[in-house]
Amino acid sequence: MSVAAYSDIAKKPNDLLTRDFFHLSPASLDVKTKADNGVTFTARGKSSPKDGSISGALEAKYTDKSGIALTQSWSTSNAIDTKFELPPLIPNLTSNVATTFIPSSGSTSAKLALTYKQPLFQSNAFVDILKGPTFTTNFSFGKAGVITGGEVSYDVPVGRVTNYAAGLGYGAGNFAVALTAVNKLSIISAAYYTKATPAVEVAAKATLDTKSTSQVNVELGAKYTIDATTSAKVKISNTGLVSLGYLQTIHPGVKLGLGAAVDTQRLAEPAHKLGFSFSFEA
Repeated sequence: MSVAAYSDIAKKPNDLLTRDFFHLSPASLDVKTKADNGVTFTARGKSSPKDGSISGALEAKYTDKSGIALTQSWSTSNAIDTKFELPPLIPNLTSNVATTFIPSSGSTSAKLALTYKQPLFQSNAFVDILKGPTFTTNFSFGKAGVITGGEVSYDVPVGRVTNYAAGLGYGAGNFAVALTAVNKLSIISAAYYTKATPAVEVAAKATLDTKSTSQVNVELGAKYTIDATTSAKVKISNTGLVSLGYLQTIHPGVKLGLGAAVDTQRLAEPAHKLGFSFSFEA
């Protein structure tokens, strides 16, 4: 088993504070089915909180016996996305090529991604082939619960580094902490996660943007697993925003999510949000 990727250094606290809150869209639907020939079809749709418009995409994925996977999707914004996932070129090295084509404008993009994994090391590289090209690479090292890593972006035609970031984390059992600095080390975050009891998880995160403000933004969240099929979450920020999430598996393959966000600083104003999500998989 490889060490976690650089992007997952703060995964446990980030997941608890960001996932399964359903107020960001008034309504969303996700339907996934698999045909007898192995092709997986997915239909996604959601409404906009601003004007109620519906956006969505249809996706199909097929994987052959050699390990080559092809995924194609067509969205309501008339973008056609294609992704080729290739079997390992050499041991521990995986790759994929993702393209986007917009017929209305003729715009095209193509990106190559490479991932190399070892028990104590993982590295990822992303090349935007048609734009620039630009090159982004990240790496992570880990041992005895400690993980550290960094990321660098480089613009090839200009010949300069455009962005860089770093992270350090530690995890042991039901406990994890992480310190990250992104956007040229200007946005610094410290995050904490613990599983206090078998049913209760708690996470906190403090973020400081050194370029725009001297105020530290703080989020505190908790998850309560009611039973094997049901969980509830709450998150509170220093800005007074309280977010609630409820997720229940009402039947194998069928999930219902409910969410709400209340701005406690603007209780008398229409600043609050409600949302729900249905997910079907067969």
